[in-house]
Amino acid sequence: MSHHIVAAVDLSYTYPDGTVGLNGISFRIVHGESVAIVGENGAGKSTLLLHLNGYLSPAKGSVHIGDHTITKKNIQAVRRSVGMVFQNPDDQLFMPTVFDDIAFGPLNLGYTKEEAQAKVQEVLQTVQMEHLAQRPPYKLSQGEKRSVAIAAVLAMSPDILVMDEPTASLDPLSRRDLIRLLRKFQHTKIIATHDLDMVMDVCTRTIVLHKGRIAADGPTKDILLDEDLLRRSKLEKPLSMQNCPACGTSKQANKHQSFVE
Repeated sequence: MSHHIVAAVDLSYTYPDGTVGLNGISFRIVHGESVAIVGENGAGKSTLLLHLNGYLSPAKGSVHIGDHTITKKNIQAVRRSVGMVFQNPDDQLFMPTVFDDIAFGPLNLGYTKEEAQAKVQEVLQTVQMEHLAQRPPYKLSQGEKRSVAIAAVLAMSPDILVMDEPTASLDPLSRRDLIRLLRKFQHTKIIATHDLDMVMDVCTRTIVLHKGRIAADGPTKDILLDEDLLRRSKLEKPLSMQNCPACGTSKQANKHQSFVE
């Protein structure tokens, strides 16, 4: 399934004010991988994600989806394959109702009204937001908006799911529901996040960015156990791996299995 492959080759990007966003990034992600992109604020996480479906164009290097380099000519085909959930759901929701927002993508892909309606009902059920179908998006909470934005992307049936801080603004129950949903998504997932506990639950591989470069790329367990690497990258261990202040033992020690297999 080569169309599920995501690769960057010597990818660099500089913002108009001269700020370096990415500086020679290279990686290859294959079908079915769940990959976290982590790093401190300003490390380049969002900048990288915006290159994966052509919202930003490289100053140097290239991005490949499947067998094709992203260009202006194939950008629409790329965006049908790569579903992007933005950090701010207000950037995605613009129609009068939740139903209209979610149906927009399928209708533009050529679905009939009946097929689009069935798809909307399916994805709203998936994110447990059926009751919001006729609500205006601007009247939703931030957590509800995020769930609806995810549903709108899932309605496009993407091969590759790209998410920027998906657990931000979610209450604990909604966060757990999202994690369950992500674990069910069988295709490629690329998730930029500060939520390292979610990374443990969802992602088998982690790429650490620091000052626009890749500081590390490897199995999530190895990355999150490397205290020197985390310190250099201005990251902390997930809360579930930190010692309890009362007893001095890690919550992790009481779990037989906590990293995704």
